[in-house]
Amino acid sequence: MSEISSLTELLRQSGGQFRFFDMGRRVQKFSIEQFEKIENQQTPYPYPYLQHAWVALMVWNPKDKQQGAAWFLKLPLDEQGFLIQAVRDDLLSRLLKNAGGVMQHEKSGEVPEDALKDNPFSFKPDQEKMALFHAYSTLTSSDPASQYFEQAQQYFSGQMGFDDWQSLGFQGIADLVVRHQNGNNSKILTKSIPLLPDVPFEVLCTCLESIEPDHKLYEALCLRAEQTLAKGTANANHIAALTRGLSNGPNGARKMALIKQIVTSEYALEPEVIIAVATRCHECLQDPAILAIFLEKLAIGKGGQNGFSRILSDLMFMPALRALILMQFRNEDRSPELTTAIGEMFGTNFS
Repeated sequence: MSEISSLTELLRQSGGQFRFFDMGRRVQKFSIEQFEKIENQQTPYPYPYLQHAWVALMVWNPKDKQQGAAWFLKLPLDEQGFLIQAVRDDLLSRLLKNAGGVMQHEKSGEVPEDALKDNPFSFKPDQEKMALFHAYSTLTSSDPASQYFEQAQQYFSGQMGFDDWQSLGFQGIADLVVRHQNGNNSKILTKSIPLLPDVPFEVLCTCLESIEPDHKLYEALCLRAEQTLAKGTANANHIAALTRGLSNGPNGARKMALIKQIVTSEYALEPEVIIAVATRCHECLQDPAILAIFLEKLAIGKGGQNGFSRILSDLMFMPALRALILMQFRNEDRSPELTTAIGEMFGTNFS
């Protein structure tokens, strides 16, 4: 047998089933073929966050679904966004060593839970992302949703009354949203959006960022966003959640107009809102008009110089945005406040 030289090759030969998820800005699946190109440095990591790839690897035995494991890996990227080869080699070595050679489990399809125990690249996802990952993992392996799913389904269909939300579990909402394409779940969510109190609506939005909503569901979300922004009475946390909910919809004119309205408003001075735009709506920031407004708001925002520098260092790690941001920095019409913030970040001789 030839020497195993990649994680995907090892996992394929283990006999188990496996899937990769990105856990950085949102929770999203990506293909095995895509990860294979990433680990072989044929393509940069497509979803960098804070200069790392935040990856969940789910492995299970198709013959016995109780035998499975999930590993959460924070993998450093180089300046061009490629996975550092030494990191991949270290993980491969640990899998081969700690699993006693994963190939021992080829017949059973089992991969030991501690195969990547004590590796220096592990991280613990926050509760929101963990709930969404659990929802995706059970859907992927064709397992039932959590015990909280049915109650969430009843609540969003209006059977419990929309004011009776205090007993809802976040996991149940995550299960419902991730299973939006099953049965009439998307229709249930769509009908509920105009009727939801602020708190369950905000929770729903934090889950919606991790799916691609269908047309009717996204239309309902946009309509509520437009009404909320027109009133102008919502707090910053609500607008931040709304921004997250809008973020993974199609990049059409309506979405772009809403994100532009948010960054133009006084809400964009609040750290919660500008961070939501920066971390979830980076594709919208490729529009020069939106990016220009965003940078001006960031320069005078309540996050101060530290917030300005940290957010931009993350955004400029993305090749598509880096060039656009540098163009805006050289714009002669930029404000004195933006000029000062740029000087503080890069030095007064930046040009």
